[in-house]
Amino acid sequence: MKKLFFCFLIALLPLSASASAPELSLKDLSGNDHQLSEYIGNGQWTVVVMWANDCHVCNAEMPGIDMFHEEYKDKNARILGVSVDGRDKIDLARDFVKRHDLSFPNLIVEPDMKYIEKFGGGDFSGTPTFYIYTPDGEIVASQAGGVPMNIIEDFISNYKKK
Repeated sequence: MKKLFFCFLIALLPLSASASAPELSLKDLSGNDHQLSEYIGNGQWTVVVMWANDCHVCNAEMPGIDMFHEEYKDKNARILGVSVDGRDKIDLARDFVKRHDLSFPNLIVEPDMKYIEKFGGGDFSGTPTFYIYTPDGEIVASQAGGVPMNIIEDFISNYKKK
């Protein structure tokens, strides 16, 4: 049943109450430490994409996600990739980034649900999952499953702070 959900639900789910991005420490694919605040809340929209190297939808959607990043990174939005593969599979995560020639930053977390759920302030259903943060760093939408990038573009263009 979840496969049908992922295939047919393509609208972003606005959150009823926005919250600030959590203060989380993560590693990049070279093992360097980073704070989530380095990427979120710095005057641009940030779309966090949680992915796994063996996720078929993630593999299929990465070219479009990277094109979105390239088009908007110097304007009003950017992508941050977060692999949920964990340190044990870091080589597979690196291969994923290289295979897709991703131009946006990618970090890695352990596949620990309690930690992963801090990104969106609630349940994590699997990959891909998208979290959208405002230029001020508030999370305002999330979506599990594939989302065409034009839906994200429309959401950002039409977003009005409540």
